[in-house]
Amino acid sequence: MCGFISVLSNSPMNGIDQNIERFKDMTNIIWHRGPDDAGYYFDDHVLFGFRRLSIIDIESGKQPIGYEDDRYWMIFNGEIYNFIEIREELEALGYTFQTESDSEVIVALYSHKRERAVDDLRGMFSFVIWDKKKEELFGARDHFGIKPFFYLEDHDHFYCASEKKSILLATDGGKLDRESVQHYLTYQFVPEPHTLSEKIKRLEPGHYFMKKIGQKLQIKPYWKPKFTPRLQELSASIEDIRHGLRESVSLHMRSDVPVGAFLSGGIDSTSIVALAKEHHDALKTFTVGFEREGFSEIDVAKNTASELKVENIHYVIQPEEFLKELPKIIWHMDEPVADPAAVPLYFLAREARKHVTVVLSGEGADELFGGYTIYNEPHSLRHFRYLPSALRKALPKIASLLPHAMKGKGFLERGAMDIEERYIGNAKIFLEEEKEKLLNDYNEEWPFQNVTQPLYQKVQHYDDVHKMQYIDMHTWLRGDILVKADKMTMAHSLELRVPFLDKEVFKVASRLHPSQTIAEKTTKYALRKAMEGIVPNSVLHNRKLGFPVPIRHWLRNEWVSWAMELIEESETDLLFDKSVVLGLLQEHQAGQRDNSRKIWTVLTFMIWHQVFVEDKYSFRTDALEREKATSPVFNR
Repeated sequence: MCGFISVLSNSPMNGIDQNIERFKDMTNIIWHRGPDDAGYYFDDHVLFGFRRLSIIDIESGKQPIGYEDDRYWMIFNGEIYNFIEIREELEALGYTFQTESDSEVIVALYSHKRERAVDDLRGMFSFVIWDKKKEELFGARDHFGIKPFFYLEDHDHFYCASEKKSILLATDGGKLDRESVQHYLTYQFVPEPHTLSEKIKRLEPGHYFMKKIGQKLQIKPYWKPKFTPRLQELSASIEDIRHGLRESVSLHMRSDVPVGAFLSGGIDSTSIVALAKEHHDALKTFTVGFEREGFSEIDVAKNTASELKVENIHYVIQPEEFLKELPKIIWHMDEPVADPAAVPLYFLAREARKHVTVVLSGEGADELFGGYTIYNEPHSLRHFRYLPSALRKALPKIASLLPHAMKGKGFLERGAMDIEERYIGNAKIFLEEEKEKLLNDYNEEWPFQNVTQPLYQKVQHYDDVHKMQYIDMHTWLRGDILVKADKMTMAHSLELRVPFLDKEVFKVASRLHPSQTIAEKTTKYALRKAMEGIVPNSVLHNRKLGFPVPIRHWLRNEWVSWAMELIEESETDLLFDKSVVLGLLQEHQAGQRDNSRKIWTVLTFMIWHQVFVEDKYSFRTDALEREKATSPVFNR
């Protein structure tokens, strides 16, 4: 596990030594991703920088790594869980290896199969390979987007990095992307491949690129998630799920350092813990919560840990430390992600890192196995499909006459819409008419449909539940869930592994019929049945909480003054009509309406603006000062 930065120059870098100090800063600013080691490679066209967190012995995993008489050089972030099996196949073909690392296996596989190497990889990864002979750079990102990958292409240079902040040390990243700001206010994150910086993009999951000297970047997909449901006996599906998850957890447990697991009160993390305990009897688990009633899963997690006979280490987060750490959390995030759950995850990772270097977690189960309550909606709204067309078209007008808080108003509104209109993903913060009031330069040519319509067009033949899962896999999962999972754990040099997000597990999940995922008034039905006898009965049907955070209460009480001060001081007047934001806060404080998620989305952006635009904090300087002792050896 690590972080990297690479620069490709179309022109020979004759004055390369002059660039080294700045390039070291670009590498060391992500010290937190790899505090154990630094490595560099450069030639006339390429600079590679690498920070390493040791999971397997330090010497075996050194990077950048060369192969085939140094024709190839690679930097790699992630873990390949089937690298032992791939190495054995390559050795049978005559390939030789100098290390025991998965890194060398990737570059050897690339030597053998070129771009088709990615088809064989099972794991989480982003990597870049430089072919000196062909003067070509190749890079790829894993199937689901577990590991991040930023890039920028200008007229003479091409940058790739694990974190956006590395690129920003060398370039301005371009202007603020106003369309991305508009989409952020809808989703609470910027949908990929875009970022808030006009020139900086993200390589999408399941894609690779090729960049030859003097030629334009080429990006191609190598894998796309497809749901291919088939009707089979539930017992067969249950057996497939159990086998797939057991194998995935087994592979994810490979490590030379202590492995622990996050544990909440839900079935996802509990399933992973129960299966991991089959391989590691002394497994440590970690949980956080808040003192306010209804906003902590600590008691449930403690009981679950007791039933599974594993240790549980827990921590109670105070509202004061929550606010104190918030700017640093957003600095680590690179882009604003206004999911309040990112903050408890930061503290959870901090506590876990005191005991282990690797943790397993349950991310991805909801998207693959149908775990969100809203996936029940197509069934709830099914009767609206039988209404006469004229009556269905009249429903929005009827609903508009009802009081805002009246029960059933939203049900009528949603019943009148097709799935493409009403579902844009797991988060929907500001409506278009609300963004028009909030933004000083709202552009009606940038509605949220610009993000979702191309996705819906690809899956017109899917049933509505699978359409919702597909939308979430391409927006919520990669834009929110996996961003905060990676950034909050890496902030503490902790490696997170997610066994549900395995391509073989997805094969199993993709074959489930919706009647096996959304059934008997519950979600993840087949997964719950598969986990019977493996997880405690008390967990099998627990209501999903998902890191509840009491921002609704805090923004009505102890945080009001802080929020008002932030809004007034923020240098975002050109973007936002602050009177609208203050109005939302006053309305929320008075208890007239719950505006907490809308307010939090704006406040998160304002802090991001203070960190990355106004330069109000010293996190960048602090990060560079931290790595004064590094003495890199340059390979040429």
